[in-house]
Amino acid sequence: MVERWILARLRHHTFLSLDQLNAAIAKLLVELNERPFQKLPGSRQSAFESLDRLALKPLPASAYDYAEWKQAKAGIDYHVEVGHHYYSVPHRLVGQRLDVRASTALVEVFHKGTRVASHPRKPKGGFTTNPEHMPKSHQRHQSWTPGRFMNWAADIGPCTLEVVKRQLTERPHPEHGYRACLGLLNLAKRFTRPRLEDACERALALGSPSYRSIHSILDHGLDRQPQPSATAEPGELPVHANVRGPGYYH
Repeated sequence: MVERWILARLRHHTFLSLDQLNAAIAKLLVELNERPFQKLPGSRQSAFESLDRLALKPLPASAYDYAEWKQAKAGIDYHVEVGHHYYSVPHRLVGQRLDVRASTALVEVFHKGTRVASHPRKPKGGFTTNPEHMPKSHQRHQSWTPGRFMNWAADIGPCTLEVVKRQLTERPHPEHGYRACLGLLNLAKRFTRPRLEDACERALALGSPSYRSIHSILDHGLDRQPQPSATAEPGELPVHANVRGPGYYH
């Protein structure tokens, strides 16, 4: 009704700009709202003042902040990735699937509908860590630096050191390799340091010195087998976690 009434009043007018059109519409809206009802007392404007205005609430202090949702899995270092930046969550949630709400100003992490972490949104690259999210036994890790990682690796062996160097240097920022280095640290505790060194040697020989590859080598006990020969016969497959032996098919 409002649209038809205004269009009828303006149908013979010509406007040279959008501002002119909007000004004419605003003037007609005031006139329409103040016109008396035909069968009721008052007008649209008086009804608004006596009924609607009293029920209005103040506008929010800040504008609505658009946010995106995603699912993320907490890594071994208690962090989830959002926009190529890593944010910490409580350590008890390692390995859990979490819901992440990311706005321009805030990153919120939820577990089964309950908010478990909140961080200011940061640009890509780097880590944002709340020390309270780390277990007491791991809080010393918050002071890890590339130098500390390499000193720890050198104490195990040259192959472990080479793997750690690659994790820290072959990425845009050294911090991106911290997750893998912390994973290697846990592997040393779980499988022993000598086995980790042998697994790193095998991974380097196979050209796959990643945390996942080294973990697979240790899980399958391939670090205890002879290292791949650099002079293997043509067509001979190297022994590693992704090659199944004949016993697999029986």
